[in-house]
Amino acid sequence: MKEITASVITVGTEILFGLILDTNSQFISNALTGIGVRVVLKSSVGDERKKILEMLKYASTKSTLVLITGGLGPTNDDITKKCLSEFFDSPLQMNPGALEEVSAYFAKRGIPLTEINRKQAEMPQLARMITNEMGTAPGMWLEKNGRVFISMPGVPHEMHHMLMTRVIPDIRGKYQTPVIQHKLIMTAGIGESWLAERISGWEKNLPGHISLAYLPGYGQVKLRLTGTSDDAGALQAELNEISNDLGKIIPEYIYGADGLTLEERIGQILTVRQENISLAESCTGGYIGHLLTTVPGSSRYFTGGLIAYHNDIKTGQLAVSEVTLLKYGAVSEETVREMAAGCRKLFNTHYAIATSGIAGPSGGSPEKPVGTIWMAVADESGTVTRKIIIPKDRINTIRYASVASLILFWQRISQKTGTAT
Repeated sequence: MKEITASVITVGTEILFGLILDTNSQFISNALTGIGVRVVLKSSVGDERKKILEMLKYASTKSTLVLITGGLGPTNDDITKKCLSEFFDSPLQMNPGALEEVSAYFAKRGIPLTEINRKQAEMPQLARMITNEMGTAPGMWLEKNGRVFISMPGVPHEMHHMLMTRVIPDIRGKYQTPVIQHKLIMTAGIGESWLAERISGWEKNLPGHISLAYLPGYGQVKLRLTGTSDDAGALQAELNEISNDLGKIIPEYIYGADGLTLEERIGQILTVRQENISLAESCTGGYIGHLLTTVPGSSRYFTGGLIAYHNDIKTGQLAVSEVTLLKYGAVSEETVREMAAGCRKLFNTHYAIATSGIAGPSGGSPEKPVGTIWMAVADESGTVTRKIIIPKDRINTIRYASVASLILFWQRISQKTGTAT
């Protein structure tokens, strides 16, 4: 089966200036992948005639389909239609169907149709109109030299609806496409390079129609398997089998699959065991609590937390010894041990996580540089600790330290028998 490829072009100077976030290209790529179309090019271009024409020409050499969003509005800076008219050497003319739909849109709302809005019904003579049920700018479908160009509005909710209800069905009707499926394997507690070394043999044995990508994040690496086939069921079974084989190689680092977050996995385990957790956060400032409470139903296992930022809170609420603070300092293994134990007792929970560190940008020393983080997990059998040094900017240090604390906790509870699978 012939592979069908696509280019995605977003038009708008505001995107290049960083004034708005381009979410359209991500949405389009995801939708195209879902029907077996491989996206080979993404590009953003400003509202400039020459640049748009250059991009249309370039994209036509790279793919079968070219999908464009933006520049279909009624103002002078919206020039996508004019550029498509020039590119196809097809003059703009009033499209009766488009005019009827635009007129009906304004009439339904009791708003008079102005001349500038009426011009939205103009499109290249060769274009086939694509109905816009969510707005006033119709889309366009044009073909040239075996290539299909699809122009859609840039307003996200208008584009989403048009793509899913009109464009995707038409693409599926025109082309026979292979199945493209992804399988995500979620790992934590091992760096990308070490992970690659551990699974190199498994990776080398992947069949030719299945590829592997490493997607690193805060203390985690997503492994994305992407397979192509004509048989969706057989491909899904094959991806599952390959994923299971990997689970036998690195079981201690895999916590889930297909987008499951670490905090969701922790929630699953605690819910099954009917256990709960509390938090004593200093340098992370409540971010661990934020992560845990993003999971619906987290009240079943997350009792609460204390932001013990000042030493008076550490000693007064968590029963950290003043001698410990004087001798070892707030950022120390000894202090987080006492914080975790005190937290567990204060909230009467099965587990407690504690953090203390130097998020920066100031406050470090040669012995304890900025980015030094101590974390601890306490339970009935004792306390485990870990030290990391992550010299990042303040917010990324906080985020990294929070995830690292959850990884330590996940590793701790995974060692116990009866872990949920």
